[in-house]
Amino acid sequence: MGTAKSKAAARRARAEELRRREAARERRSKQFMYLAVAVVVLATAVGGWFIVDAAREEDKAAAAPVKGEQSWPDLEQGHVTEDVDYEMTPPAGGVHDPAWQNCNGDVYDKPIRDENAVHALEHGAVWVTYTDKAADADVKALAERVGKTPYSMLSPYPDQDGTITLTAWGRQLTVEKASDPRVGKFFEKYVQGPQTPEQGAACTGGKGA
Repeated sequence: MGTAKSKAAARRARAEELRRREAARERRSKQFMYLAVAVVVLATAVGGWFIVDAAREEDKAAAAPVKGEQSWPDLEQGHVTEDVDYEMTPPAGGVHDPAWQNCNGDVYDKPIRDENAVHALEHGAVWVTYTDKAADADVKALAERVGKTPYSMLSPYPDQDGTITLTAWGRQLTVEKASDPRVGKFFEKYVQGPQTPEQGAACTGGKGA
């Protein structure tokens, strides 16, 4: 009988040990699961912070002006048929002719009328102008860029001070070379950019050469 009792006690002890081991295993599994969930939550939070922070940095960069540009806020709009005495050269905005200058990548080899060009700026165009100080290679490079860019145009402008000037509505930048990296930044920022009073308005069907 003692042997039977001993065997029964041993079975109970073994069963109890198995239960303890199973309970410990379950606790470890739960702890691992909680840890994994915490890691995922933390990673998501950190990743979200980096995404938000990167987006904020991108927004700051997008809002920042191109280095060296000039700006004129709150320029007057409206149509006139007479010549206008603009406050900047080339003009970057103001009242203008009812007809816009065609600006669908148009390259002009002669000066164009300010009042028509300003109307194109109102529609979101970037107007590139140059004097005879500009190297032929630079004029060619600018013509190639403009020719591939809807809502842009190129023309000579003998009376401007700088060698090469890029103008959008209310914005203007002067550079010496077409290779200046700010040229690309100006195009990227201001072709149909947020400064445009009439985004999406036509750049064809207006005044040609």
